[in-house]
Order: sequence, then C-alpha cells, then structure tokens
Amino acid sequence: MDENLFNKGLERRKATLGAEYVENSLSRATEFSKDFQGVVTEYCWGLGWGDETLDPKTRSMLNIVMLAALNRMHEWELHLRGAVRNGVSRAELKALITHLTIYCGIPAGVECHRIANRVFAELDAEGGAS
Repeated sequence: MDENLFNKGLERRKATLGAEYVENSLSRATEFSKDFQGVVTEYCWGLGWGDETLDPKTRSMLNIVMLAALNRMHEWELHLRGAVRNGVSRAELKALITHLTIYCGIPAGVECHRIANRVFAELDAEGGAS
C-alpha cells in the first residue's frame, strides 16, 4: 500500500462522500473486506480522484453519468449526494439526467429522477444544498 496515496484518497473520499459515511464504511469492514476498502481508498480515491487534472465537480458529473449507464443505482445515489457536495447544481444534475436518458434509455432516467427527488426532499428537509 502507498500510504501517501491512501491518505490523499481518504481525504478526497471524505470530502465527496462525507466523513461519517466513509468512517462507517471503514469501521464496518470485515476481515474479508478490509483490504478491499484499502484498495478503494488508495486506487479509486487516491490515484483517480486525487489526480488534480480534473476538479471534483467534473469527476462527480462523470460518475453520475457512468454509474447510471452501468445501472449501479445504489452507488448512483451515493455519488449524487457527493455531486451536490462537490458543487454540481440541481440544474446541472437535471441536464445530466436528460443527457444520460437519451443515451442510456428512459428506464435509467426514470430511476435517476426517482432517486434524485427523494434525495433532494431529504436535503431540503435538512436545510441542505440547492
């Protein structure tokens, strides 16, 4: 393990997904999944998200579209919340969902809207981001 990449990844992962979510993921890791959490943090978040070439907002926008195209809706919801944290506006998210609907299909767009409506209602109730 590259400790510098892991630490960079941990910082970026917490900034996007929220410290509580990340700490829970790491603390709930079993003996079986502990190494995997390290790989995700170091490789995905340290190497990928830690590269300064693309800003976090752009990476979030890419993830929103890719995860919908792959039909990974549990991860899509997580990254929708991360996109909001990274400054993606609701208008931009709406445009992203329209774009992915055109290329990935109506069912993907319907599911994204269903999840987004629920998440936005939760964020509004908490006084969260617009």
